[in-house]
Amino acid sequence: MASEGTEFDQKSLKSLTRSHPDWDGLACDCVAFANARGGCLRIGIEDGDDQPPAHQRVPESLMDQVRKRVQQVTVNATISVNKAVADNGGQFIELRVLRTAGIAGTSDGRYFIRVADETKPLMPDELQRLLNDKSAFVWEAQVSQSIPRQHADEGKRAAFLRSIRESGRVSSFVKGKSDEELLAYYLLTRGKFLTNLGVLWIGRREDRATLPNAPVVQFLKFDETGAKVNKLVWDDFSRNPMDLIEAIWTEVPDWRESYEFPDGLFRTQVPHFDEVVVRELLANALVHRPYTTRGDIFINLYPDRLEVHNPGLLPLGVTPANILHTSVKRNELSAKVFYDLKLMEREGSGYDRMYEALLSTGRPAPVVKEGDDRVMVTVERRIVKPEVIDFMIKANQAFALTQKERITLGLIAQQEAVTLVELTRLLELKSVEERGPWLGRLVELRIVKTTGRTSGTRYFVDADLLRKLDFQGKTTLKTIEPHRLRELVLSDLRRHIHASISEIHRRIGTEIPLKELQRELSRLAAAGEIRMQGTRRWRRYLLDKNPPNPAPLSNRNKPPQPRSPKVR
Repeated sequence: MASEGTEFDQKSLKSLTRSHPDWDGLACDCVAFANARGGCLRIGIEDGDDQPPAHQRVPESLMDQVRKRVQQVTVNATISVNKAVADNGGQFIELRVLRTAGIAGTSDGRYFIRVADETKPLMPDELQRLLNDKSAFVWEAQVSQSIPRQHADEGKRAAFLRSIRESGRVSSFVKGKSDEELLAYYLLTRGKFLTNLGVLWIGRREDRATLPNAPVVQFLKFDETGAKVNKLVWDDFSRNPMDLIEAIWTEVPDWRESYEFPDGLFRTQVPHFDEVVVRELLANALVHRPYTTRGDIFINLYPDRLEVHNPGLLPLGVTPANILHTSVKRNELSAKVFYDLKLMEREGSGYDRMYEALLSTGRPAPVVKEGDDRVMVTVERRIVKPEVIDFMIKANQAFALTQKERITLGLIAQQEAVTLVELTRLLELKSVEERGPWLGRLVELRIVKTTGRTSGTRYFVDADLLRKLDFQGKTTLKTIEPHRLRELVLSDLRRHIHASISEIHRRIGTEIPLKELQRELSRLAAAGEIRMQGTRRWRRYLLDKNPPNPAPLSNRNKPPQPRSPKVR
């Protein structure tokens, strides 16, 4: 059985057979699937199970009731209801929901959409975005200009067909189709005419120029003062998306600039902007933009960063906070063409690849911001920790890490040490329980070590591994052991009698996590080794000149002995 996600969910049969059936919950799920990409709902399988109970039987009357009730409680949601039998003989209901061309809703006027494995309500301002996304899907396969398929650009048509047949991502069955069948398969043609997608990919320049909202890309370079020093524009519509990405990569001279780092007797070249990152940013801008919205794609290059501005907002359900884990295809047909031509990664892994490429070269992760009418992705030029580059290469060679493990290790190596809560935030996870696949074997292989427990757990790279891989980074106090931190605090308070936590932190090392210092001060105060005066921001710490002298462990549990009478 498939796992729950954007196009699949399962429910217990009890939700419909109890005294008060959950028809409202079923209606919300059907509406959410219809507004997204359609999906399948299996009723009769408990969460966490792969099969229904072996003895479970579904009466025909319940099937009829489901068909009738869903039609009553939903609007514009098309379903099919069938009885299915699992391998163990148990029966369940398979309810399939088709994607609607309009907007589906419940009969009482509520709207939902499926995002990952959740059914989320739509706010009023999101309805227009949903309508735009629906129109974008129609736009791709629409025949808006009635251009005969014989009027395609022969050079681009031949190049497209050749690239598809040479691609390792296309099955042999698809490659075996005739030229016309292959164009129809990718919906570049419909009947005798080219679709909008067909004009975009294999159409002539004059036809592409009249295409509504055909992509235009502008490259702008700025100096340290913010003045524009270079401008390149691709607005003649002579290129299809594949040629456009190639032109941007080859015609901008700044992509060839690089840093040079010593590596023993040799020098290592690290480009200012990785080719994988630039191409993925361009492909995402072309695939995920709403083609029903006007606006150019802007590539703004500053001395310290690269910004890519794309018109329109993120697909409904995707936010800057969940973009690493949530994927919603706005232009499904374009996404398939781009993937099959190896112009972008598969759905949901493009940003993973950018994270991996940036973190492996000692750079921060990309930053995504959503404005009023556009999405901006920022990639920094600077390398935060050059020594991380060599470490990541050696660690991957030694342990053959997965992509998620490389991303997590890159974050920990850059931060030197992170708490579980910080790691959850950096990886944009919903909860700390989701860290498992991202940490992978890092702890098991002793690449990463941990201290503390529960939410206070801290992760840091194993010092023995750093020594083994000849890591050249600077020594840090982020991973200082508790007993050493205790001695640092006591030594500082011997010299500075009356000190605040900020003063202590500044003197012993700001690399030490402030929360670790707070916990150590609390432990010392509880043990009676230091005293606290004042509260909150006015609190001061000082040594207790007469700390309690605890009794020997062997005498702690003995009852007090009566005193002997004094002899006068």
